[in-house]
Amino acid sequence: MTKLTTFIFASILLSAPLHASDSDGNRDQVMTQETTRQAFVNGDSAVAIVEKALNKIDATDATYRAVIIKGGPAVFRAAAALDALTEKERAALPLAGVPLLIKDNVETKEWATTAGSLALAENKTGRDADLIARLREAGAIILGKANLSEWANFRSENSISGWSGVGGQARNAHDPTRSPCGSSAGSAAAVALGYVPVAIGSETDGSIICPAALNGVVGFKPTHGLVLGDGIVPLASSQDTAGPIANSVMGATNVLAVIIGSSSAEAETVRNKLARLSTPENLNGIRLGIVARTQNFDARRDKVFDLALNTLKTLGADITPGLAMETYAEFAADEYDVLLYEFKRDLNAYLADLPNGLNTMTLETLIAFNASNEHELSLFDQSIFIKAQELAITESEYLEKRAKNVRAAGIDGIDAMLAKHNLDALIGISNGPAWTIDDINGDAFHGPSMSSLPAVGGHPHITVPMGDIRGMPIGLSIVGKRFSDADIAAIAAAFEQAHL
Repeated sequence: MTKLTTFIFASILLSAPLHASDSDGNRDQVMTQETTRQAFVNGDSAVAIVEKALNKIDATDATYRAVIIKGGPAVFRAAAALDALTEKERAALPLAGVPLLIKDNVETKEWATTAGSLALAENKTGRDADLIARLREAGAIILGKANLSEWANFRSENSISGWSGVGGQARNAHDPTRSPCGSSAGSAAAVALGYVPVAIGSETDGSIICPAALNGVVGFKPTHGLVLGDGIVPLASSQDTAGPIANSVMGATNVLAVIIGSSSAEAETVRNKLARLSTPENLNGIRLGIVARTQNFDARRDKVFDLALNTLKTLGADITPGLAMETYAEFAADEYDVLLYEFKRDLNAYLADLPNGLNTMTLETLIAFNASNEHELSLFDQSIFIKAQELAITESEYLEKRAKNVRAAGIDGIDAMLAKHNLDALIGISNGPAWTIDDINGDAFHGPSMSSLPAVGGHPHITVPMGDIRGMPIGLSIVGKRFSDADIAAIAAAFEQAHL
């Protein structure tokens, strides 16, 4: 995959990888989403949970810059309100007392929503995105906003993942000299560092999967359309989706069940299956197909993947190797045109609807703002902004490219491969390992990834840690048909449990 399609979707090397679970030196003692919730239900204080998380961020984040803003009176008021609940009321909340960080392209009423850009530094909307309202209703504590690749990494073809004008350079949780990937860089690093057991990211093509995999945590990109885009700064509505990044598969799954906003019959089925999901004891009868293009790039990646395959086989899964999914020569170029077209259209609509003085801004005025702001263009340009503004394709041409793209990724791609081989899911190497942050040359993605086809087709995609290369994590990707989110989560949970 060329850098063009990859970036969108997107001081001392530690002797051993740093995990969220290592914050107290003992992996078994890490507070997962469920253990945090259970402790709160059993009487722990939500205020104390908040204070502990904020202290952890204060002690560590000057190095990693995963968090843009946190805490404040509203957070403590929300925690105090939870503390006032009875034990029965606490137990009824699926995310009771669980602290979360939210990628800063998702609106929360407490803080500005900046997308990492100084142009939106004062974008205080006073409103919650649909998914944020659902998290609050479920008892979650919104702790703050996570750093990200500015504008969801859709400003420059020479960008640096994890950098934003507002938040600076986010860094990999396992080695701060290396990239956290993007665009949900801060969300993934924050979970890996143990600030919170779960965070919210967003993806257009790889922006949940890549940072989760490179930081050694679980990332769950749901079926497109399950999570509503209301209150999220858009990149391209036909592919944009928010999703959870967590330190366990079940933690991600429980949060996804809460934030599903679609009222369709398919969405209700997915929500109910996710809410009832438990980790399977085995994978007997499960048929998995290997996407061959992710192999044979780096022998070290292949070795990690082979160990994961052994685990899956031990669990009873039937593995079909060597599957090749071809699209067409212009697939990546067509996707890029689709994203450029939708970005200008969707961003201008979002800006015009802002309930503040920024509602006169447009992509054109953003380009002018950046051109006049030394800090914004200090490390890389705004070539994508300019291409989107100047894109010369008609609506009919856009629709034709989009339809061709989706068919190649879905009906003729993932869906055809699953049906042809009677498979439950496709698997492969998510991406990585992480590269060294380079503020001169930009990103240097290492090896083929699994992101594009499920992103374009709108299929669910989960990554779960499967090993590392000299301490830098590598993730296993599991991709299923649309609305099979609970099915691939069950496969991931069984793998996670057996592969620890």
